[in-house]
Amino acid sequence: MGTALKPSTGTTDPVLAAVRALPLPTDDAGNRWNLHTATAAWLRSRGSDHTRRGYFRDLSDYLAWCQSTDLDPRQAKRGDVDAYTATRCEHLSASSTARRLSCLSSWYAYLVSNEVAPTNPVDAVDRPAVNRDASPTVGLTGEQVATFMRAARAATHRNAARDAALLAMLAELGLRVGEALHLDLDSFRHNRGHRTVRVVGKGGKERELPIPPPLGRDLDAYLAVRGNDPGPAFVTSNGTRVDQPATFRMVRRTARAAGLPNPDSLSPHSLRHSVATAALDKGAALRDVQDLLGHADPRTTRRYDRSRGSLDRSPAYLIASLFADDGKGDD
Repeated sequence: MGTALKPSTGTTDPVLAAVRALPLPTDDAGNRWNLHTATAAWLRSRGSDHTRRGYFRDLSDYLAWCQSTDLDPRQAKRGDVDAYTATRCEHLSASSTARRLSCLSSWYAYLVSNEVAPTNPVDAVDRPAVNRDASPTVGLTGEQVATFMRAARAATHRNAARDAALLAMLAELGLRVGEALHLDLDSFRHNRGHRTVRVVGKGGKERELPIPPPLGRDLDAYLAVRGNDPGPAFVTSNGTRVDQPATFRMVRRTARAAGLPNPDSLSPHSLRHSVATAALDKGAALRDVQDLLGHADPRTTRRYDRSRGSLDRSPAYLIASLFADDGKGDD
């Protein structure tokens, strides 16, 4: 793809910096669209920073494989994509492989639409079946989440108040890690007597969520230390926005302090998983949990409903009540 991309300095996310540094097409030299400029435009057209970051990583792996096999990606055939999947995706889960192929298909479709590549070789590739009724994420029980948060609030290190507030956003509202880290101070507000937070999710979709009292206390303790200067909500000691690797370390460090089993298998998404499961177990309506989590597809939310197969909840009983005998015999 030409000159290697070099991320700008002073950023905590070199991948995202590299994406933003990609040049957009120009009218110079009469060759406006090429592999580099089309890829830049495709990445910029994705709906969110989180999506762009993920697509960039997936595409980078594919392009590295193409380079190692001396393959011009514009000339790739179905067999080439099959070979890539067999050699570079064999260690991935079905959902991760399907996601990577979806990324490549989207990229090739963009190249084809701009006449940079002749065909989309991913179209005919068989994609692994993904079980939408199961989630591979390691979750926590309600009791474990409570133990986890007690450990977070008991910490005494320099950034303890910040960490407790950030972890509470994940553990009580079920935010995606990217959503929590991209909050700004002006994301917090009040609405009709409720203390709320405005969250920007996938595709730039916004949702406003209430802040329960325990979370409010964690935020107040942190803001008393941070101050009210505008800017990112969760900042490092240097004033920059906390990044995802630091949040992963934060989750696992807190899990170890809490004495939870297998702390290194946990992630920020484990807390989101636990929120969804606990809410559904408590009888919250699937639609309400979907809105809380910002899921576009209710099938995604449904994966967290561990008791969905319960016979006690079968709609058959509701239907039967419509035909129940009223106890009166025929005259």
